[in-house]
Amino acid sequence: QRIQQWIEEYGPVITLTNGADIHVIIGRYEEVVLLMEKQEAVLADRPYSIASNEILSRGLKFMQMSTCDRFRTYRKAAHSELQMKAALIYDNDQTQYAGNIVLDILKEPESHQGHIRRHVPAMTLRVIYGKTTQTYLNDPYILHLQRMVPIVQGALMPGAYKVDKYPFLKYVPGYTWELDKWANFEHEQVHQQCQADQNWTDHTGPHSIAGGLLSKPAMCMSEDEISCFCGSLVGASYDTTQVAISTILMASAHFPDIQEIVQGEINSVVGRDTRRSNRIRLVSVGGGRYCVLTWWNSYCIPANATVSGNHWCVSRDPEMFPDPETFDINRWIDQAGNLNDLKAYSFGFGRRICPGLNLANRSVI
Repeated sequence: QRIQQWIEEYGPVITLTNGADIHVIIGRYEEVVLLMEKQEAVLADRPYSIASNEILSRGLKFMQMSTCDRFRTYRKAAHSELQMKAALIYDNDQTQYAGNIVLDILKEPESHQGHIRRHVPAMTLRVIYGKTTQTYLNDPYILHLQRMVPIVQGALMPGAYKVDKYPFLKYVPGYTWELDKWANFEHEQVHQQCQADQNWTDHTGPHSIAGGLLSKPAMCMSEDEISCFCGSLVGASYDTTQVAISTILMASAHFPDIQEIVQGEINSVVGRDTRRSNRIRLVSVGGGRYCVLTWWNSYCIPANATVSGNHWCVSRDPEMFPDPETFDINRWIDQAGNLNDLKAYSFGFGRRICPGLNLANRSVI
């Protein structure tokens, strides 16, 4: 909210400085399109962090990786396994898990968040590792994710570890022991998950992302890289999908008039035919989902500056989102009754956009 105040006072693009560190923040829709999308090649890199990139992820985790040959290999792998056509493979499984969530909520509505916390990881492990056995909240890997996600997020925070500012500290015996401990633990866990995938050992299990990559030697990915790539996908989707589904439930309960419109469209278009191919015709449902997810045009971006789009500010751009606190699905629908070209940047910007967005979108609808 403080950044929102600065954007309103100083303009759509602001600069924060801390010594030699420069952070450019973009807070309006048009400027995000101009800089983060149209100049995506220039802004594809990520600030290098010794704590996060080098120690915690050992240079192998997708989301923390700076632009390099391995990052480009990972992007190619993500496109191969997560593009829309590939995501269709998991439709039946996603439908089944979504049905399980609904049934559990009907039986025990007061525990709706617990049902989501249980079924979403189960669905994630099925898609990524081919795991079809029951997944419980006390599953060792689920407990590991609960511990690991805040560790990774903390390591990405600027100034969290002095080794990022003083690189020589990584050579001081014992200084990085905590990060080394978590790195070893994470490395062990992601390898165990991949080794448990039947596709990894005998190629007899259901199709999974891990198995798909193993069957494509042209990707030139080692088993170590595939393990860490898949671990990155699990870590990135573990809590975000849960939050998205919970938010949709909350919005449905809080805005019964909108829920009635959406339910009417579902009844009209889908009826009892629950095939997910019908979702492309659900305009109001799509609108509801969006409600919840050098010198450039006279802007001079200093060299070595960190540039980021602020989702909170962009989603409250008065030019594009008038009355932003109103849950208005019609802002996403054009006069012809189709979804318009307005973008929701919940999945990020440019070449750093979330590679799993197709699967994620299909999980929440």
